[in-house]
Amino acid sequence: MPVVRSSEGVTHEIHGARFVSYAAPRTGSSQLCAWRGEIPAGTRAPAHTVDREEILHLLTGELQITLDDRTEHVTAGDTVIINPGATLAVENPTDRTATTWVTTSVGLTAELADGTLLTPPWAN
Repeated sequence: MPVVRSSEGVTHEIHGARFVSYAAPRTGSSQLCAWRGEIPAGTRAPAHTVDREEILHLLTGELQITLDDRTEHVTAGDTVIINPGATLAVENPTDRTATTWVTTSVGLTAELADGTLLTPPWAN
């Protein structure tokens, strides 16, 4: 039985946020990956279009989530379903860090508005 201890998470930082990867091919997951996101106060991540479904669950704090030009204020306990092809932007307009738990399929890629293709290491 694969068990990934909290101390075994791999940390990545991009666009002012921190992602700690737990479930991924490197830890024995062949189809799904999952990570904790830490979005500091005042952080605004660039909009990006995802090629796979993502499930984002807000553990603590508050965020402004924009999906395809529709913005929602989400609070701890809320879950956002991000469909493939959706354009997502995340902002933390508060004065404290928000934490998320995200699950998606292995191989996720995201495209920025300028056409840059990202292959997040925490999702592969």
